[in-house]
Amino acid sequence: MAHRLRPVGLDFIGSAPVRLVFAREISAPPEAVFSALAEDVPGWAEWFSAVTLARPTNDGAGREIRLKGGTRFQETILAAKGPEVYAYRVDEGNAPGARALVEEWRLTPAGTGTRVQWTFAADGTPPFRMVLKLARTGLGRAFRDAVTALDRRLAAR
Repeated sequence: MAHRLRPVGLDFIGSAPVRLVFAREISAPPEAVFSALAEDVPGWAEWFSAVTLARPTNDGAGREIRLKGGTRFQETILAAKGPEVYAYRVDEGNAPGARALVEEWRLTPAGTGTRVQWTFAADGTPPFRMVLKLARTGLGRAFRDAVTALDRRLAAR
């Protein structure tokens, strides 16, 4: 059952009770990575294996995301400052125990490529927070696999 999450802003990224931060360098330039993140929302399902559906909503101000296993989110874009940062907040979702969630993708030049940093900032019930902390390794692997697949996809263009 879907429920509303607390509406938080970008400042939540620094103050969330659970912050998971992952980073990886890829060969694609920041402009191409930003475009894939912010402008090709449906393309997420092609490179992020956990995503089964991604579509823009509210004339591009939001997103609908569906993940393997049935998790669903309605999101609001908080920042789309190309080619540096793309961030969104979950407004509604069916993840039990989630109270607030913001994800930020920060892109910085790394030689001719990009250092991609993903911050997953969340709050929720104590069991939800514990599950997220236990899921750190799996989320890190999902991130690494996703940005590697994104890099291959961008190189093939």
